[in-house]
Amino acid sequence: MSALCGETDPEAFFPEKGGSTRDAKRVCTGCEVRAECLEFALTNDERFGIWGGLSERERRRLRLQRRDAITA
Repeated sequence: MSALCGETDPEAFFPEKGGSTRDAKRVCTGCEVRAECLEFALTNDERFGIWGGLSERERRRLRLQRRDAITA
């Protein structure tokens, strides 16, 4: 099992503020460890970059949705 991001330019996964995340997300789409990557980022509160195909903002939204589902 290998992460596709290991075979690409790491800078694509950490774009400058306002930069495009499209290329990184495209790589994540076909990655066999995408779910594990996302869970790692959520568990470790990764604040920067694309992890498991989601940006910081998207991971924050997912965290809130999960928390709301637990408290509902």
